[in-house]
Amino acid sequence: MKSKVYFIKATADEGHEAISHKAWKVFLRIGLHDLLDKEDFVALKIHFGEMNNTGYIRPQWLRDVISEIRKKTRRAFLTDSNTLYVGHRSNSVDHIRLAWSHGFTPDIVDIPVIIADGLIGRDKQEGKGTHSRVKSPKIGSAFLNSDALLCLTHVTGHVQTGIGAALKNLGMGCASRAGKLDQHSVAHPRVNPKACRNCSLCIDDCPAEAIVQAEGHVVIDDKKCIGCGECLVVCKHDAIRLRWDEDSKRIQEKVAEYALHVRRIFKDKVGFLNFLIKITKDCDCMAKDQPRIVNDIGILASNDPLAIDKASADLVLERSKGKDVFRAGYNIDWSNQLRHGVEIGLGSMDYELVELS
Repeated sequence: MKSKVYFIKATADEGHEAISHKAWKVFLRIGLHDLLDKEDFVALKIHFGEMNNTGYIRPQWLRDVISEIRKKTRRAFLTDSNTLYVGHRSNSVDHIRLAWSHGFTPDIVDIPVIIADGLIGRDKQEGKGTHSRVKSPKIGSAFLNSDALLCLTHVTGHVQTGIGAALKNLGMGCASRAGKLDQHSVAHPRVNPKACRNCSLCIDDCPAEAIVQAEGHVVIDDKKCIGCGECLVVCKHDAIRLRWDEDSKRIQEKVAEYALHVRRIFKDKVGFLNFLIKITKDCDCMAKDQPRIVNDIGILASNDPLAIDKASADLVLERSKGKDVFRAGYNIDWSNQLRHGVEIGLGSMDYELVELS
């Protein structure tokens, strides 16, 4: 059976109220609100946008969806997890302040912002992977303690996965910092001797005792390192760096397996909204304004993350007259993540597009 994807045309110049109403219309069609109980904790997973980024989903676009959810439960909250890289989204205090600066305040969205993996990204729980790429998925605790999930995604291109859409928001976005390390790298972190202050915090926190003192700085013993990422989290001087994985296919498959693990937590109480508005070459982690790579298209909703991402990509390719604008950015086969998702039972790329007016 084909997965249903609901679609409504929308552009940024329509204004906040019009977009909010359209997002509400497609949201109602996926039926998530009917499954909510008054005691349910509902996580609204979103990317708040990096400092100076202008492509992120505007908080005003979510007012009607949030209002609908709050009719069923007052325990809804907006959330994201902390980043691997040091910056405005690598700890909860700065992360929440950044969200506020982009308008995600109680007077606008009427619900709180909670960072899912805690103050510095260490609040996580580990599960058991059931497929080839991920042995032990590490998910932010707030997601695991919630009863329902609504994934709110601004669709963009991406430097490592080709496309950043619902699948990436679910898999990478719900992972703790250690989970992000697990997906981004196949090598252990390294120490920048010039930045290391010899404070010993990483030594004290390393569960494998893999970090030792050298002359003037610490070093990581690759033979002992278990790749947990704790040193990346506790280092306050950005002296411990990630070695990025250059195999995009491997990263995409890890993202899909993390996404499957998160989706299974919520069973039927999960939904996805993709915003095809100001689609850019890079994701919202870029701290700058970015030009559109295709004109605004609209908003999609589904209960199937693969179907909504395939429909989103198809609409973008259609608007770009057959040119693959995602692949043009970084020459990455973005469809690897979708194919792997089908193989592991995450969803279906076979969809029926239902257009609303």
